[in-house]
Amino acid sequence: MIHNLKGIPILPHFTFASLDITNMYLNIPVTGTKKILTDIMTNNLLDSRTQHELLNWYIIITKQNYFINDDIINQNDGLSMGAPSSGIIAEIFLQHVENSHLAHLAQKHNVINYFRYVDDILLIFDPNHTDIQSNPN
Repeated sequence: MIHNLKGIPILPHFTFASLDITNMYLNIPVTGTKKILTDIMTNNLLDSRTQHELLNWYIIITKQNYFINDDIINQNDGLSMGAPSSGIIAEIFLQHVENSHLAHLAQKHNVINYFRYVDDILLIFDPNHTDIQSNPN
């Protein structure tokens, strides 16, 4: 993330805010991400057989959602922590949210720059024109 800051003029009054997505994997909506994945495949004109196979894999992967903590515990919500597929699925969801909402929110709240690495977010804003405590809607 730090290499992305090179070349960005940082004025003395700009403020940095560091955010973290709380319990990211547990908060990724499995059903909503399936819809996002379906839309991506349809928009990219992926043939229906391949779409069907990928969605079946998605269902299998997200239903096998358990972890071991002395006992085998079935996790009912979100993605399985530690599963290699969880990072990819989370990235699909987060990129969708960014592409769908970030430009509007960044403009409305005068965010100068936004960076995300996995679940860590860095915002640069001008506190004279931005109130990060205000309602984001």
